[in-house]
Amino acid sequence: MRPGHDDRRDNDARAAAGNGLLDRRIFLKGGAAAAGAFMAFASSESAAAPPETPPGMTMSGAPLSPYGSPAGFEREVTRTLIRSQPGTTGAGASRTPLEALEGIITPSGLHFERHHNGVPTIDPAQHQLLIHGMVARPLIFTMATLSRYPMESRIHFLECSGNSGAMYGATPPAQTCGQTHGLVSCSEWTGVPLRLLLEEAGADPRADWILAEGADAAAMSRSVPMAKAKDDALLALYQNGERLRPENGYPVRLFLPGYEGNMSVKWLRRIKVTDTPTMTKDETSKYSDLQTDGKSLLFTYPMEVKSVITRPAPGLKMTGQGLYELSGIAWSGRGKIGKVEVSADGGQTWAEAALSAPVLAYALTRFRIPWKWNGAPAVLKSRATDETGRVQPTRDALIAQHGANVIYHYHAIQAWRVEANGEVKNVYA
Repeated sequence: MRPGHDDRRDNDARAAAGNGLLDRRIFLKGGAAAAGAFMAFASSESAAAPPETPPGMTMSGAPLSPYGSPAGFEREVTRTLIRSQPGTTGAGASRTPLEALEGIITPSGLHFERHHNGVPTIDPAQHQLLIHGMVARPLIFTMATLSRYPMESRIHFLECSGNSGAMYGATPPAQTCGQTHGLVSCSEWTGVPLRLLLEEAGADPRADWILAEGADAAAMSRSVPMAKAKDDALLALYQNGERLRPENGYPVRLFLPGYEGNMSVKWLRRIKVTDTPTMTKDETSKYSDLQTDGKSLLFTYPMEVKSVITRPAPGLKMTGQGLYELSGIAWSGRGKIGKVEVSADGGQTWAEAALSAPVLAYALTRFRIPWKWNGAPAVLKSRATDETGRVQPTRDALIAQHGANVIYHYHAIQAWRVEANGEVKNVYA
């Protein structure tokens, strides 16, 4: 052994799967071991020395501001694929640019949007929340009253059930990662546990459901099992430390961890306690899954286990062969992520990625694995398993189970093809 040489570092840098995937322990150990492993593959090309005095050191900086904004050099990082239904301006969606973000928290201004009739302007001083139906005491809460109740803060993802729906199509969409999969975001949500208000109203023990209705022009409404309402349902008032943005439900929204997004009704105005589901338009004609046999699945609440590689991904371009970090996000509406496996040879071999802390229930989990790209075309995939043992399926398996008439709940393994010139494309593989 050479003096000062660490065999363990070499072992960690050895292949963990085919086509250049390296052992995830490079990241788990961190520090000098990780740095050394990357230096072993670093380019030896020299770069011009930085100026002795950068321009920013020669003049006074910008003044103080009342509300922060992104750096001007990041102005292209915006919501993407902003589309409304024909003839409308607010009935549609915009998506989170997943390939431009890191970590697990989505900035509030980049959180995806999905509206059915635009964003209402609601004065919090006038807005009220009614709880009625099968209760001993119908109650009306002002926003000021709600703010006096004990609050909880939790980090959770929110995913529209239509996320990735274009992947059901016959050909893979030529879109960025965010345009295809960006109807998912993750925030810290702060608010009042719904169970406290249901207890105060005296919900009838025979009532198995609630109806949640929003104050938008679409009167968006969904039936929610009482068991969920009394478990971890939250009346969210804050997102990422500040009051909700209007497009995310200001001044109050229902939040149901792990459930399909439109059940977390925005601009919440009333909750009706009932003994049966209400069967609203938003849970019958919409947000139901038409199967091959002509029947429809209703009340498919939890979002299933899913993952996607966000770097590299369509919308980004690789810049030459060498060592890269493959990074992505995984999530499940049934709890925590247990593991994520990555393949660089189209699924022939797999290696387990490192999960970055924190790994939380109903939250995005960041995964990472080193990849030594040899410059040849490659197909990258990620496959997530959650703590219940559910494994992300292949696209063929998902369609075989549910057919091709479905437009919701797509959660199959995603494949990206890296071309020799560094371009990344969406493929079915």
